[in-house]
Amino acid sequence: MINVSPTAASKINELLAEEGKTGSGLRVFVQGGGCSGFQYGLMIEENGGAGDQVFESNGVRLFVDPISISYLKGAEVDFVDTVTGGGFTIKNPNAVSTCGCGQSFTV
Repeated sequence: MINVSPTAASKINELLAEEGKTGSGLRVFVQGGGCSGFQYGLMIEENGGAGDQVFESNGVRLFVDPISISYLKGAEVDFVDTVTGGGFTIKNPNAVSTCGCGQSFTV
């Protein structure tokens, strides 16, 4: 299962409302790339795809494809707001190491 922090859930719902897609959710995925081999991806998802696992956490629907789920079990989507800007982060207990920017990881 993948969780969404209350802070991230609030921000996701705000973004979905701005886009007029309140019935939609968030696709969370892993793809090859980045300095450490894999990188995370997030995008608005309206319906999901074949084989997707669908989770709900703090009122947000999450769609995860069958390959990405093996890398993301137990992960948490969070939103961090800093002086230099804000953004979504993924806290992944499966990552052995991450790069300096936190956007890519190794398993």
